[in-house]
Amino acid sequence: MDTPVVLFGAFDRHNLGDLLFPHIAQALLGAVPLRFAGLAARDLRSVGGHRAEAIDELMAGWSEAPARLLHVGGETLTCSAFEAAAMLLDAGELQPTLRRLEAHPQQREAWLRHMLGRVRPAPYVISRRDWPALRRVAHAAVGGVDLERIDEVQRDTVLARLREADALTVRDRHTRDTLARHGIAAALMPDPAVLVAELFGPRIAEHASRGEPTALRAAFPTGYIAVQCSAVFGDDATLDALAAQLTRSARESGLGIVLLRAGAAPWHDDLGVLQRLAQRLPVGTARVAESLDLWDMCALFAGSAAVIASSLHGRIVASAFALPRISLQPEAAAQRIVKLDAWVQTWEPERAGSVVTPTGLADALAAALREPREARAESARQLAAACRAGYAALLAALR
Repeated sequence: MDTPVVLFGAFDRHNLGDLLFPHIAQALLGAVPLRFAGLAARDLRSVGGHRAEAIDELMAGWSEAPARLLHVGGETLTCSAFEAAAMLLDAGELQPTLRRLEAHPQQREAWLRHMLGRVRPAPYVISRRDWPALRRVAHAAVGGVDLERIDEVQRDTVLARLREADALTVRDRHTRDTLARHGIAAALMPDPAVLVAELFGPRIAEHASRGEPTALRAAFPTGYIAVQCSAVFGDDATLDALAAQLTRSARESGLGIVLLRAGAAPWHDDLGVLQRLAQRLPVGTARVAESLDLWDMCALFAGSAAVIASSLHGRIVASAFALPRISLQPEAAAQRIVKLDAWVQTWEPERAGSVVTPTGLADALAAALREPREARAESARQLAAACRAGYAALLAALR
């Protein structure tokens, strides 16, 4: 490829999957020159991420040379401008900002422009109509489970831009089938994070050998369950239910519990929620991990005996390392398809019972722990191979 490939995604905010995507793309692209772009200029190298340029500034400063752009993945098709801007805030800024905008709605547009520069209905979907210099544009395993439920203007914008893509892959059948109903053909491809063990196993092992991952492994010499739950599980009743289930699981398995975050961006995880959960567990049962380093998070998941996570990428990292895994979803989400359901139904249908609400956690974990490791390892191999094949096709389309 004679020009740089621009990797574009939400890796300008702290979230496990988003931080992983450009690392994976970089590894698979090899010697190809790259530019890294998000909606805002951010430097997340201190936590294992990348320094991202603001996409609008990058486009405005581009030379006459033809551009190539790869959307690196994530549930980005349904992310609105407001949601994108909010998730770029520091976590402590979110509630004051929301209160101010509620009290002064006339400030909303100015705030969006301040956060995003140009305000687009579908900020994470770029096509030639946004950037005339684009010669090739591709999408790597993007998600859009809620496409039929979002604002009509945003949905129409997404669909129009996807029709112009040179290569389009999505990570679940629900998104693929929704796009097909609108006349858009998309290929299925596993989320790129299925390659994390294959591509970064030594790097993750190195992080496991020092710092917080080592200390937590030493605290639980018989092993531990890695548990991640987002801030949406933070009400007292839900924490009580989680604590009761985790207490039972720890007693039955003989394993400790490590509570960790998989993202610190607004609407993701909250350290205070994990600390409140730990206080509800028997003394000596649980420890709370504080590191937000990408590779520490991966090491904590990979070094566990089993993973319980509300994060889709917590689950996918567990699957890449062939670990038993349970996905948590709130009671309110149990009556509709969410991205966890869509992923499991597409790639792990035999484990459909492993997506549970908090009250079903202990039984589901016990079942997952009984599953032969060989079955999980074979699933990990198949997903990695399918993802590599999908990426090869995307890279061919970018040439």
